Amino acid sequence: MMHFPTRRTILGAASAVTLLALTACGNVAGGATDSAKYPNGPVNLTVGQAAGGSTDLIARALAEGASKTLGQPVPVVNKPGANGALATKEVAGKPADGQELVLLTASLITITPLAVTQDEAVNIDDLDIIAGLSQDDYVLVASTQSGFKTFKDISDAGRNVTFGTTGVGTGSQLAQTVLFKQAEVKGTDIPFDSGKPALTAVLGNQVELATIQLGEAMPQIKAGKVTPLLVFSEDRNSFLPDTPTAKESGYDVPVAQYRAVAAPKGTSQAVKDKLLAAFQETFKSEAYKEFNKKNSLTPKEISGEEVLTEWKSYAAKYKELVAKYDISLSGTK
Repeated sequence: MMHFPTRRTILGAASAVTLLALTACGNVAGGATDSAKYPNGPVNLTVGQAAGGSTDLIARALAEGASKTLGQPVPVVNKPGANGALATKEVAGKPADGQELVLLTASLITITPLAVTQDEAVNIDDLDIIAGLSQDDYVLVASTQSGFKTFKDISDAGRNVTFGTTGVGTGSQLAQTVLFKQAEVKGTDIPFDSGKPALTAVLGNQVELATIQLGEAMPQIKAGKVTPLLVFSEDRNSFLPDTPTAKESGYDVPVAQYRAVAAPKGTSQAVKDKLLAAFQETFKSEAYKEFNKKNSLTPKEISGEEVLTEWKSYAAKYKELVAKYDISLSGTK
């Protein structure tokens, strides 16, 4: 386990030494945080998606493990809407004391800014990233009533198709929109707030297709209730080896979902270290490893600095892709 410094009891008049000690132990701008006493009560983990979806499930698995190390409850708070932008901005505005965290999706940072105004977009530099969590590949599924068995069936249909996405400005929307653009397929986009309602719509044949995270779709794929057509990873997914990638089917659509946990900007290093240690203990637990396997998640447990570098790179790549195919994710083209 990592060793974390505690605040010394300093007697006598205030001095430069006292100021330095206080600064080292807490974030002056956000209110001094005593790392020895942290966490001081429950640590809320906010999720900007509906309960039951992949992001929510990941948050709950992480919270369960971290609470044991932190010695305090880590309740998950669902505040769906705008692909998580509303919830993320709310947490970013909280005191930087480590008591409020957010489960961050890469699509919110890398794709949503391509669909909304600058004021509506979330800036990753407004947060302190604690750690990366996992990679969740997207899969295009069809309702059994649609009659689609392969993506070629869709491209050969010669008609408008209805498809669901996990929301405006999501990886789901980007992957499916670019795919349809390249394949010259016409479709009507119906956005949902997360993967669960999108999948429910496919199951009920309210939409013929949807692009959602593999972990959410896998139980229904195994049950034969939806048909997997394509995955959007660079290579075939080990959890779905018989389903071709969009790339090998002739379409250049490499899009995946990544997640990380973040705190308000200015959280003290001591508190961030304590949180990271709790998450790393969770990553090593058999229960969390089994959770990833059960939900078809590939661990991507990287540092906050690596998350920043990689996600900014993805943002530039997706911006180029949208420009290349003259796509508007806001639906204005």
